[in-house]
Amino acid sequence: MSTIRLAAAPIAWTNDDMPELGGSTPYQQVLSEMALAGYDGTEIGNKYPKDPAELLPELKLRGLRVASAWFSSYLTTRSFDENAREFVKFRDYLHALGTKVINVAEQGHSIQGLMDVPVFDDKPTFTDDEWDQLCRGLEKFADLAAKTGQRVVYHHHMGTGVQTTAEIDRLMESTDPDKVFLLLDVGHLRFSGEDPAAIASTYRNRIGHVHLKDVRLDVLATVKESRLSFLQAVLAGVFTVPGDGETDFEPILRPLIQSNFDGWFVVEAEQDPARANPLEYALAARQYLREHIGI
Repeated sequence: MSTIRLAAAPIAWTNDDMPELGGSTPYQQVLSEMALAGYDGTEIGNKYPKDPAELLPELKLRGLRVASAWFSSYLTTRSFDENAREFVKFRDYLHALGTKVINVAEQGHSIQGLMDVPVFDDKPTFTDDEWDQLCRGLEKFADLAAKTGQRVVYHHHMGTGVQTTAEIDRLMESTDPDKVFLLLDVGHLRFSGEDPAAIASTYRNRIGHVHLKDVRLDVLATVKESRLSFLQAVLAGVFTVPGDGETDFEPILRPLIQSNFDGWFVVEAEQDPARANPLEYALAARQYLREHIGI
């Protein structure tokens, strides 16, 4: 049977890509509202202390643990040694927080952080050499993570070179299944036009972490028609939490729930907190997952 723990991502409260969103919200409020909404964990946000000795007491006070955190790799555009130095520092930070999973997303050639570049028109693609650099680099990251009892999960993402089903397939086929795992992000798959249920079923034994968010299909249509960037899409409200959109999460998550999945499901729907009250949406998502998924 699976062992599933439920966390929330702070990006609903304070946005990493656009720090002005939720810029005045202290991280202690973020943690308190996560705990109030009934979550067991959090991911790391840009406002969280970089010193584990400062963050750990705040987590303990609220009964929270750190589920994981995002690491930006540049394996396709920078040397492995340069990447490895940053990875080891981040690995050690998460290890000190008791975190077992490191979310890696390749940012070489990424357009996800560019405000005026259409996310569908200018999506990057990797050359064969870049694919090799990425896959071998991820395996080396995994070896480094294993030294501290951690593992690497890869975060496919809109506006990057690993976004589509074909690209996810290539990454999975080109990496050691005992080393590189997959982060299943339902919202990014729906945004890209992929089938998250098919991905979950195909890679059920390699999924090491799950992000739960939905998309508003009317906003997604506007993103395509108006050639909006990823950041513009977020500001327009393309993402929302499970239960607020049109996705039925039960058939997507069933393969994991019925398997030996041991890890975190993370509610992670970046929205403008001035337009979408983070606590309100966190509570709604928690209720949906309890009533419809049984977690």
